[in-house]
Amino acid sequence: MNEPTNIQTIMQDGKPAFVVIPFDEYVRLFSKTPRVPEGDAIPHEVVGLTIKKGYTLVRAWREYLGLTQKEISERMGISQAALSQMEAGEKRLRKVTQEKLAAAMGIVVEQLR
Repeated sequence: MNEPTNIQTIMQDGKPAFVVIPFDEYVRLFSKTPRVPEGDAIPHEVVGLTIKKGYTLVRAWREYLGLTQKEISERMGISQAALSQMEAGEKRLRKVTQEKLAAAMGIVVEQLR
């Protein structure tokens, strides 16, 4: 069931051009969606996880994006244990593995380096 909200539609030339929603609604809809910057930039939150908690970039990105090891490993077609080893930083990742990992997270390879 839909709850009534105070949404306003701003028309331009007889067509909807903009929608104004209450701030609380905006926060509920968009504040939990992590922002992935374009190019090779890394969000402050990801860097913070690597520094403050000692996470590898792989784990920091996964946590920032709100994904589970299971979700990522399924997207990559690997076992969860294999992903866990990648997150632990036990081995240097091959280029192909980095590419699959980046694609599974919706980021670019340069953001994992």
